[in-house]
Amino acid sequence: MNKSLCLLALMILSLSFGCSSSQIKTGPDEMAIRPYTENPRYWQYKNKPLLLLGATDNDNLFQNSNIKSHLDSLKSIGGNYIRNTMSDRDPGDKRAFAISAGGKYDLDHWNEDYWLLFENMLKLTDERDIIVQIEIWDRFDHSRNEWHGDPYNPKNNINYTYHETGLDSLYPSHPGRNEQPFFFTVPELDNNAILLKYQKAFVQKLLSVSLEYDNVLYCIDNETSGTEEWATFWTEFIRENSGGKEIYITQMWDDWDVKADIHKRTIEHPERYGYIDIAQNSHITGRLNWDNARYVFNHIRNDPRPVNSTKIYGGNHGIWLDRGITADHAVQTFCRNILGGFASSRFHRPPHGLGLSLPSINSIKTIRKIEEKVKMWELSPSMDLLTNADGNEAYLAASEGEKYVLFFPGEGSVELNLGSITGGFAGQWISITTGDWGDQFAINGGGNVEISTPGPGGWFAVILKQ
Repeated sequence: MNKSLCLLALMILSLSFGCSSSQIKTGPDEMAIRPYTENPRYWQYKNKPLLLLGATDNDNLFQNSNIKSHLDSLKSIGGNYIRNTMSDRDPGDKRAFAISAGGKYDLDHWNEDYWLLFENMLKLTDERDIIVQIEIWDRFDHSRNEWHGDPYNPKNNINYTYHETGLDSLYPSHPGRNEQPFFFTVPELDNNAILLKYQKAFVQKLLSVSLEYDNVLYCIDNETSGTEEWATFWTEFIRENSGGKEIYITQMWDDWDVKADIHKRTIEHPERYGYIDIAQNSHITGRLNWDNARYVFNHIRNDPRPVNSTKIYGGNHGIWLDRGITADHAVQTFCRNILGGFASSRFHRPPHGLGLSLPSINSIKTIRKIEEKVKMWELSPSMDLLTNADGNEAYLAASEGEKYVLFFPGEGSVELNLGSITGGFAGQWISITTGDWGDQFAINGGGNVEISTPGPGGWFAVILKQ
């Protein structure tokens, strides 16, 4: 089907399910979010490169009544990136579907309040130049207690029965076990035409709203352990229904080990997935967190794409503490991501992450201040230039001979190899804890130079050729 017919079909289908009649933008738009032409490891927006940084208190931010002030707070500290699941499982959330006269959901009609909230979020972020990474499906919406109130549960709607769909009344297992037939409906799997009809309609409705905006990235699922066929189907369906607009899609796999085979479904298919999200790597602590990310970057070095981290885990609550996934870990992972070449980094919501809190605020402020001196897309990870950097002691990104950014998670001392460089360098410390610039210092090339932190806590050193 050609692009014109595809767009026409999308608009007709959208209208049949009560979509807005507004025009959908089509064709390439140089102002839209896309990989940076000069360095495709990063994003550009409105024809300018940018590093995406975020910290928000909710995943489904479009459902928040205080979204405007929350976005204003994020914007004021230099944040420009949010995650938005299409979830509706929290108390007080709007559902996507209308209620019939009998009190059950009618999947053939929309609850316009839900979609107006979604469009309002896109409008507010667009006005503030904030990029939105949408997750269309979330496994946690359709299992355990959430299944009891789910509109897709046959007992809750007027559109189909358990017998017709093969669905059950209970899915008590953790959704990570991927036992819910909701995620097997596509033709290559269960070919559940009845349920798939309504899933397609939901995605088409979503696109009829989101394609109006240029600040949107798409992700199929939240941390899924699902099949490759499921992800492939929806990636192709979204692209076929994009009306010819150039969009970027990924899938977020659940396995914490990004070297696991499941992640190769995304890493090894640039023709399908325009970027990679390895948020689950943030479960991994210390130097291994860095090394595993380097595995992904090395794998795509000949065909680079943006690598995002839409969630950074770590807080001072619950089970995470026993695993070392603390608030300090979250800040360290954020900083490692930045020097490691990630295109985006966002602190996860509380209690599993720091959200928009003082440590995340100061972390974002620190990076934005560093960007006043050097842009991250001008640098490359350069651990080979450090000696005596043991374990998690220090990390380096550099444009060798010109610009160096050195990160210490805590007190430490390393040697920077300037042996092939002549002349002097000016350096300055900046505290991650406070976001404030610290002491200046001067060093000279011609050999290894010892650099030691000025005090406790995490630090960056920005070193520039004079």
